[in-house]
Amino acid sequence: MSTYLIGDVHGCFTELRALLAQVNFNIQQDTLWLTGDLVARGSSSLAVLRYLRSLGSSVRIVLGNHDLHLLAVYVGLRRNKQKDRLTELLNAYDIDELINWLRHQPLLQIDHMLKLIMVHAGISPQWDIKKAQNCAHEIEDVLSSNSYPLFLNALFNDALNSWNPKHSGLARLRFNINTLTRMRYCLPHGQLDMIYKDIPENTPFPLIPWFRLPRLIDANYAIVFGHWSSLQGAGTPIGIYALDTGCCWGGKLTLLRWEDKRYFTQSAKHISI
Repeated sequence: MSTYLIGDVHGCFTELRALLAQVNFNIQQDTLWLTGDLVARGSSSLAVLRYLRSLGSSVRIVLGNHDLHLLAVYVGLRRNKQKDRLTELLNAYDIDELINWLRHQPLLQIDHMLKLIMVHAGISPQWDIKKAQNCAHEIEDVLSSNSYPLFLNALFNDALNSWNPKHSGLARLRFNINTLTRMRYCLPHGQLDMIYKDIPENTPFPLIPWFRLPRLIDANYAIVFGHWSSLQGAGTPIGIYALDTGCCWGGKLTLLRWEDKRYFTQSAKHISI
């Protein structure tokens, strides 16, 4: 029985299956964790969602910003951009079922026995485990409700970048979304910077990668995340694992087998537009 963690798939279905074949993934015994951004940019988002949905309880997923973008496109709040390559998925006969499955997925996965946390982008340095869970649940409750289209458009907003436990309603939801699915850099006191995307070596003062700030998360827990392909899986402190290695950009798809911390990779077979 093994626990496999894979970085952002982005519709790279051929590479996903090839990577799982490398480790002889067994749906009856193993568990597959994915860091979100399952769709967009790669050529086979439809195949990815159908396959992952078929795995049932053997897969554990968190939603990424591109997954949320898909939900917004589906309900007509955002434009279907050619570069995202979502048309096949949006025209599929089972699109309603796939969207319903997707919007019921969490934004945070925690296994207390493995001491393992998975998120798409990151966790606010002002959150402990309980606060992170609560903030993720607040978004999950919105997405799984029948009125979720009313909230989606308002959730994408760069304006709110500071944590305040007194915030409520949309202000709080926006900060939660930005932290869990879009964050890369913070200012020294934890405010989010939603603009800068370059590698840490080129970072202007005073921006700091979120994972280098002091954290309230129990140090016994490891954190696995995706979202930041330019890191190429490097430069994080001990106990924090970056798994997005840019498969959809011509890079590779990366898998971490948790039990022995061994990495496996699959080079991109197709370069996305």
